[in-house]
Amino acid sequence: MSKVTLLVLCAGSSSRFGLSSKKQWLRVGDIPLWLFVTKKIASYYNFDKVIITSSKDELTYMKNFSDDYDFVLGGETRQDSIKNALESIDSDYVMVTDVARSCVPKNVILDLISNKDKASCIVPVLDVADTVIFKNETINRDDVKLIQTPQLSNTKILRKALKSKTSFTDDSSAIKNMGESVFYIKGSTQSNKLTFEDDLKTNSCLNAPSNNFFTGFGIDIHAFEENKKMVLGGVEIESNFGFKAHSDGDVLIHSVIDALLGACGAGDIGEFFPDTDDTYKNIDSKTLLKKIVNFVYSVGYDIVNVDFTILAQKPKISPYKYEIKKSMAHLLNVDMQFVNVKATTAEKLGFVGRSEGVTVHSVATLKYFNWKE
Repeated sequence: MSKVTLLVLCAGSSSRFGLSSKKQWLRVGDIPLWLFVTKKIASYYNFDKVIITSSKDELTYMKNFSDDYDFVLGGETRQDSIKNALESIDSDYVMVTDVARSCVPKNVILDLISNKDKASCIVPVLDVADTVIFKNETINRDDVKLIQTPQLSNTKILRKALKSKTSFTDDSSAIKNMGESVFYIKGSTQSNKLTFEDDLKTNSCLNAPSNNFFTGFGIDIHAFEENKKMVLGGVEIESNFGFKAHSDGDVLIHSVIDALLGACGAGDIGEFFPDTDDTYKNIDSKTLLKKIVNFVYSVGYDIVNVDFTILAQKPKISPYKYEIKKSMAHLLNVDMQFVNVKATTAEKLGFVGRSEGVTVHSVATLKYFNWKE
C-alpha cells in the first residue's frame, strides 16, 4: 500500500475572518479547530505521517496540545507553508487540506485515496447550480466546477510544481501548470470553506466551545535602581528610583503577563521576551503586554478579569491605584470593573520591608471566545 502523508495547513492570519480569535483557534468543546480538523481526518485513514503547519508566534504553543503529530513552521503564503512541510515528507503521496475545511466527510477522503493512481493530483469538485456570468456573458454552468480541498498529490510532482515563481491558490493549479494530469472526484457541500464569520452558520459539525474558565497566577520581583523612572501598570510613579531590569522594569505588567500566559497554558514571559535579546532592552512594558493580550485573544480566549496585589514598602501606591486600574483596563481591553488593584506593605519584613524592591502577585481568569453567540 502506498504511503500517504496528511498535511494540515494552519499558519494563516485569518485576516478576512473578522473576529478576535483566529479561525484555527476557535474551540469545539475544549479543543481548537486545527486539532479538531486534524483528529477528524486522521481517523478516516491510516496515514503514514500527519504534519501541521503553524505561524511562528503559535508554533511552540501548538505543540502543547498534542504529541501525536509533527509541527512545521509555515510560510508567508499557503504555497510557502506547503513547500516548508514537503521538506520533511518522504511518502509517495501527500494529502493537503486547509483548516478552514472543517467538516470534510469520510467518503471524500477515501475517494481521494482510492483514485490516487489516476492522475498526479486528485481533486474534489462541486457542480454549480446557479447561472454563471463570465465577463458579462452567460456561460454554460456545466462547464464550471468549484474546486475544494483536501487534494491528494504525487509528492515528487507537487514538490517540483511548487518551485514555480507563480503563486497558486491550490495544488492542482500548480500541477496542471506544468502539464501534469488532474483527476476530479465528487466533492461535498459539507466541505464548505470557513472564510468569513457568517460561514460559521453552515459548518454543522462544529459544536460550541465549553463554558470552562481558566485561571493563571503570575508573580514578579524587581529591585530598585537609582535615577531611573518608576512605572507600574503603565503609570509613572513619583519616585527617586525605578526598577532594575532589562526592560523598563514594570513589575506589575510583567506579573500580569505571566498570569495571562498561565491561564492559557502558554509558558512564561521569558519564553516570549527573553532578557538575553537586545530587542527588549529598556522596552516599554506596555508594548509587551499588548503583544500578549493580542496573542490571548487570537488563540481563542476572552479575558474575564484580572486581580493583582502590589507589595511595596515604598513608594506609596494608594494615590495611583485608580490610574493604574484605568491603564490596565485599557491595555487588557476590558471594562474597569474587571480589573482589581490591591496594595499593601510588607510590615518592614523581608526585601520589600527593607525597601529594596517591589513584588506583584497577579491572578487572571480567561474563558473561551464564544463564537456561537
